[in-house]
Amino acid sequence: MLTRRHIRVKVLQSIYAFFQSEHLDLDKQEKFLRYSLEQLQDLYALQLQLLVEVRNHAENFLNKSKQKHLATQEDKNPSRNFIDNKAIQLLADHQDLQEFLKNKKLNNWERDDEYVSLLFKELREKEWYKEYLELSNPTLQEDRNIVAKFYKNVVAPNDKLYDYIEDTRLTWADDFPMVNTAIMKLLGKISPKNAHSLVLPDVYKNDDDREFALTLLRKVILNNEKLTEEIDGKTPNWDKERIAEIDMIILKMGISEFLYFPSIPVRASINEYLEVAKEYSTPKSSIFINGILDKLVKEYTKDGKLNKMGRGLR
Repeated sequence: MLTRRHIRVKVLQSIYAFFQSEHLDLDKQEKFLRYSLEQLQDLYALQLQLLVEVRNHAENFLNKSKQKHLATQEDKNPSRNFIDNKAIQLLADHQDLQEFLKNKKLNNWERDDEYVSLLFKELREKEWYKEYLELSNPTLQEDRNIVAKFYKNVVAPNDKLYDYIEDTRLTWADDFPMVNTAIMKLLGKISPKNAHSLVLPDVYKNDDDREFALTLLRKVILNNEKLTEEIDGKTPNWDKERIAEIDMIILKMGISEFLYFPSIPVRASINEYLEVAKEYSTPKSSIFINGILDKLVKEYTKDGKLNKMGRGLR
């Protein structure tokens, strides 16, 4: 589920937190990094359950409407298309997902059900939702389409929901866009045949990604003085104290990948950190960082210090 860029962002945040701390405890920081990375799966599962809870809320709404004293014909014979939505039912019936939520005590939508009500109210106002309710026996594809449309147009852009997620766990603010993308991919292809393996993917794509996160953290922290020396003299127009702290960390992470990760292409490292800088540092940071890293690559190549293995890695 995690991409290398997201891993790099989490490592950046952990390194920054480490150097801001009064007590420099690498073991503690490694534990925090692992925790921060694993929170992505918690948010992913919680957002999938949100779809189930909105469906459950829709059923409760339908039952209450039937009991109105002056119920309309629509109230008495409502469409059950959304309540019987086959894509959502696959999530509700997914044993591993439900067990995961239970074990992690992720019952947020039971405790804070006002967000469920808010989203359902907005959904009911959409013309495309009303058209879906008029369908006769919708197909699995039509069911998937409406849930994906609901998530993309109602859930993901909801500011109140985002504020709630950010307030619940600080690490989730950066995870939200990635979780939204992953859920949209899932909703585009979920079926009875693939639901078991598709719904709850592992946090890491493979063991290499897990090891990459912890190794990158260690390399930057344990070689901090050496990496600082590598940068000294490469910024003639900038005193070390004038360089933004985030920029310094990004530079050190890039240099660490040049020197200590032989299987990662130089250009891949540079491109990744330029994107990270654009999102997490100052407007001009990416230009500054690109200039320093390019200069260092030329120097390392000339001096034979660029330890890269395989074709296309330089």
